[in-house]
Amino acid sequence: MSRAVLFDTETTGLDPLNGDRILEIAALELINDLPTGRHFHRVIDPERDIPEEASRVHGFTSADVAGKPRFGEIVDELLDFLGEGPLVAHNAPFDFGFLDAELGRVGRRRLDAARMVDTLALAKQRFPGMPNSLDALCRRFSIDLSARTTHNALLDCRLLAEVYVELTGGRQRGLSLAAEEAAAQVAVYTLEGTRTPRPIVPTEAELAAHAAFVARLKDPVWLAA
Repeated sequence: MSRAVLFDTETTGLDPLNGDRILEIAALELINDLPTGRHFHRVIDPERDIPEEASRVHGFTSADVAGKPRFGEIVDELLDFLGEGPLVAHNAPFDFGFLDAELGRVGRRRLDAARMVDTLALAKQRFPGMPNSLDALCRRFSIDLSARTTHNALLDCRLLAEVYVELTGGRQRGLSLAAEEAAAQVAVYTLEGTRTPRPIVPTEAELAAHAAFVARLKDPVWLAA
């Protein structure tokens, strides 16, 4: 069983080196590349203003983040949820860059770049030369986008989880596992672990009906010399 975490951030701008900060972060737990339902989600006080152009993208204003915890107040909980496994994001270098900047401000280590799984890179490999934004991939895989009126980290994570399943073939793996589990449930076992025989014995009437049906067939191959 392999655990990974898929995550997304919303920010005050595009460049952490110019003082832009994270104001929302969401993460979903994946087991064997499939979402488990466990998630982490926090709105954060970025300790600076939110430019109007950024608000138009994600919908957050300074009033929305007033009184919210600062990054340093949620970092332990966040790192505990992220764990030590792969970290999946769309255009992952962007989100890694912002998280590394926030971690540096509170004296924590940068994320290990070897943990990075970039779904944008995966999509470009599979669909070279085609639009590979999250919206474009959702439309390509017939994933419902009706709730996505603005960028929202938790909603984007949930959409990206569906996209990631399609990109990695996870849905097929999940169906295979489900089929195996269903087959195991159908089989009847004794306490000793051996399968209980369930022979099907036709009645005399059923045998007679079958013989009459076969007699009406013209030159059945199993009776040929």
